[in-house]
Amino acid sequence: MVVRISISRNRRCSDEEDICHNRWHPDIKPAAEVEPGEEVVLETRDAFDGQITDAPSVDDVVRADLGVVHPLTGPIYVKGAEPGDVLAVHILDITPDEFGFTVNVPGFGFLRDVFRDPYKIRWRISGFYAESPDLPNVRVPGAPFMGTIGVAPSRELLTKWRSREDEVAKKGGYVLPPDPRGAVPRREPIASEGLRTIPPRENGGNLDIKDLAPGSILYLPVFVKGALFSAGDAHFAQGNGEVCGTAIEMRASLRVKFEVVKDGMRRLGVTRPVFKPSPLVERFRNYFCLGGFNFHNAEDATQAARDAVLNMVSVLEGVGLNRYQAYLLFSVVGDLKLSQVVDVPNYTVSSCLPLDVFTKPIQLPV
Repeated sequence: MVVRISISRNRRCSDEEDICHNRWHPDIKPAAEVEPGEEVVLETRDAFDGQITDAPSVDDVVRADLGVVHPLTGPIYVKGAEPGDVLAVHILDITPDEFGFTVNVPGFGFLRDVFRDPYKIRWRISGFYAESPDLPNVRVPGAPFMGTIGVAPSRELLTKWRSREDEVAKKGGYVLPPDPRGAVPRREPIASEGLRTIPPRENGGNLDIKDLAPGSILYLPVFVKGALFSAGDAHFAQGNGEVCGTAIEMRASLRVKFEVVKDGMRRLGVTRPVFKPSPLVERFRNYFCLGGFNFHNAEDATQAARDAVLNMVSVLEGVGLNRYQAYLLFSVVGDLKLSQVVDVPNYTVSSCLPLDVFTKPIQLPV
């Protein structure tokens, strides 16, 4: 038997609170109950809950309400799962939608201080590839995965994480605190207490790990009875780093099955997400890479990564892309790699771009 949760594609998460939520909270009621080993199909909304359209205008990007990010289908109550267990999530298949998008939202992204304007690339997804009229000469092979996937926290963890993130905010960190505006469920106290899904945490969440494509297994610690598993924010393709803040975002259908590892947190030492990578993730053959460095701040990997991305953007501008096309393309297919952290004071972060995505050869500086 296959348990299926279907969404109404022309409705928002708030219209279907019985099967959709966009906050983490232990008191969200399950959308379904399943036995371990039973296959489950979850239809999922895109990360922006349908706000980004196929129109060429960026007005939808400007108006986007980030309070509704990320709509998740679920939760799923897995029978037999208890706090202290580990939930093994076998990712069997992900079926993409035909439309995808990559956007730069002002005020968000790794280089939000540099790329301040709204920008959008609309993708047509067909078969194993995505192409766009907004980015000619590029054809991106797909390796779909769920950007946000996880289980519910306990009430104790909810309090702990809130306190931890409050401390980060006091030190000047970029933190989105609980906010009832746009929250689903809308009922209190969940709306005001529920944590935003933007950062990943010990329960999984917005991991953005492209290796979680079909064929992978994700192991999640269980904090509440039934685990309360949810997923959404599907990506057709993404680079390691997702630097602009979005991948090729899309709606999708996820097919999974669950295995409960009793007392797995203690026996296996699993206290945060652990995974076996998918063998199906695209491994490109032809890369162009360059090194980024932190010349002005000792032992600063963030500065080195910024340098690596900005230099790659400059290279791509030299072959005919505008700077926003270059930035968004790197977010979709480029990889940031921490190459060394021992040759102090400078770290090396490599930015690598697969040349296989270009349908016609481009002239590089080397």
